[in-house]
Amino acid sequence: MPIDDAPSPLPVAAVVVDSGLAHLDRPFEYAVPPELDAAAQPGVRVRVRFAGRDLDGFVVARRAKAEHPGRLTPIRRVVSPEPVLTPQIHALTRAVADRYGGVLGDVLRLAIPKRHATAERALPLDPPVPSPTEPSRTEKPTRAEAGPWAAYPAGEAFLRRVAAGGAPGAAWLAIPGRAPEQDWPRAFAEAAAAALSAGRGAVIVVPDHRDVVRVDEALTAVLGAGRHVRLTADQGPQARYTAWLKLLRGHVRVVVGTRTAAFAPVRDLGLVAWWDDGDDLLAEPRAPYPQVRTVLAIRAEQSAAALLVGGFGRSVQVQRWVAAGRVVDLRPTPATLRAAAARVVVAGEGEVGRERDSAAASAQLPPSAWRIVHEGLTRGPVLVQVPRGGYRPSLSCQVCRAPVRCTACHGPMGQDDPRHPPACTWCGTGFGVAGFRCPQCDSTAWRAAILGSRRTAEELGRAFPGVPVITSASGQVAGQVAATPALVIATPGAEPRATQGYAACLLLDAWATLSRPELDAPVEALRRWLAAAALCRSALDGGVVVLAGVPDGPPFPAVEALVRWDPVWLAERELTERAELGLPPAVVMAELVGTRHAVAAAVSDIVSGADLDVTTFGPLPVTALSVSASASVAASVAAPVAASASSAADAPQVRTVLRVPHAQAGTLARALAATKAIRSARKDPEPLHVRMGWTGEGSR
Repeated sequence: MPIDDAPSPLPVAAVVVDSGLAHLDRPFEYAVPPELDAAAQPGVRVRVRFAGRDLDGFVVARRAKAEHPGRLTPIRRVVSPEPVLTPQIHALTRAVADRYGGVLGDVLRLAIPKRHATAERALPLDPPVPSPTEPSRTEKPTRAEAGPWAAYPAGEAFLRRVAAGGAPGAAWLAIPGRAPEQDWPRAFAEAAAAALSAGRGAVIVVPDHRDVVRVDEALTAVLGAGRHVRLTADQGPQARYTAWLKLLRGHVRVVVGTRTAAFAPVRDLGLVAWWDDGDDLLAEPRAPYPQVRTVLAIRAEQSAAALLVGGFGRSVQVQRWVAAGRVVDLRPTPATLRAAAARVVVAGEGEVGRERDSAAASAQLPPSAWRIVHEGLTRGPVLVQVPRGGYRPSLSCQVCRAPVRCTACHGPMGQDDPRHPPACTWCGTGFGVAGFRCPQCDSTAWRAAILGSRRTAEELGRAFPGVPVITSASGQVAGQVAATPALVIATPGAEPRATQGYAACLLLDAWATLSRPELDAPVEALRRWLAAAALCRSALDGGVVVLAGVPDGPPFPAVEALVRWDPVWLAERELTERAELGLPPAVVMAELVGTRHAVAAAVSDIVSGADLDVTTFGPLPVTALSVSASASVAASVAAPVAASASSAADAPQVRTVLRVPHAQAGTLARALAATKAIRSARKDPEPLHVRMGWTGEGSR
């Protein structure tokens, strides 16, 4: 018998099929036809016959014998010989799916981009051979410089451990107002260079494309051109897949990108790093809702890689890692921080406290803030951060200040344009012919509960005539601002950088950010304020930050943390209080949203089928939770999924929250996965949305 015709020693392939069904979340065995024996290697994409349909899948193993006793269906075809599902990606995606009680196929869709045949053919399989004067793209850098890390007491020690191939973990509190060559993107680039000097790769994840551009420029400056790639959704299919293939084939070992870059196939991973842990853009909005923090933590553990999480603030989840000794606290000295940060003033306090009782003091722009803005405009641009975009995003009764709600769906009412009447921001229903009538006091007059960026720009334009006004919000984010006087009105996350820093920063409507019905409201408020304040010049250079609209009453910890520029203090305080109250991240929570019958049946199966020390909150109506400002546990930690859940079925939707200790997180995840599998197998018609590992991740 000719050698080419000899039977394959591994005629069976284990295939992960993208069925989308929870009860089929396991590999299935298929026969490998002789003509596909060479191509159907572990990791490649294949097409297989499954339940009467042709479906996509990945080969995860080749076997000599089948475990299935019956006849095996042959693989239809090999879509591509590229082994895209590497053992490392398979292990990571399986661990993420298990951690969140999800399905492997859902995570694989996040981790591996769709195939682009042209990109596969155009990119060489092996890295290009460099010219004698050009360093190899996979060559180790001869050294890694401390650069920005020299300003931190433990910074250079962290860098040395990364360069030595170690696996340190650090929660990094960045210094604000730094020059580009000392700012946080450059620090990330130096950390990546340290990993490369040890012959290892690096993954850097940032919230949005503007941050990607900044880190991309810093990596080019430190590593040189062609030593890294970008992975973002706005690249286009071919460019994105080409960048992904460069990592897979070993052309480069460093990547910067948005949240899906956490799964990038970097070889010999030595560093995982991400910026601004509390940003909700780092949480995946699709099932099983993984958060970059969790994905990269799992990946660092599996690859024995260094872990670095940085930001101007500190999330409670990361502070729990610090308290547990999982990462070290890497921050500047108090003197260094004070010298770099702007002076923070709370409007209505201190020397201008006499204005408290005046009507002007309660305006959106108090007199003290007006004076600081006026003086700042003589020295350069002034940043004004407003909590919401649009025109009048929220309305309330003119008399009793009760929120105006839609009569059809109970959603919030707003006005997106002065030429249009108010309408519901959920369903678009207006006041109707009868007009507005407050159900609390019977008043027919309404007012703006909060002003959006466009309305604020109008008012400030009139208050400071002749000064250019620049607006920056979702869908229309401004670029870099010149050093000339200008008013920059921006929503959180859309603040443009000034070439020489802002002369002053005004944070409006603090009450709106502090009063959000969320567990993380104080920490999130501080994170947003610090992100804007960090763009301001230092106090030594005359930079000043004004916080306006702080509600009367006892001191707010978030306000105190801003004045002191001490986010660690607030995170520690929140962690202590949540441990006492049994709230995330001191515990693990999961939510179930669906019809009352579906949720009750699922909770009963979970509680009775697993040995869990579980506490149940609910069920409560989804619509009530979505609009309530109560401090109840379920309302505080619930992510707003009311619109999607309500549209999924005609029956009223309810939400139940389950709480277990951290030691039982794995048991709860397995119980949730088993419940979903049972429902999937019996084709339960009632939808049930499950979210596991739930600590307020991604909530706005």
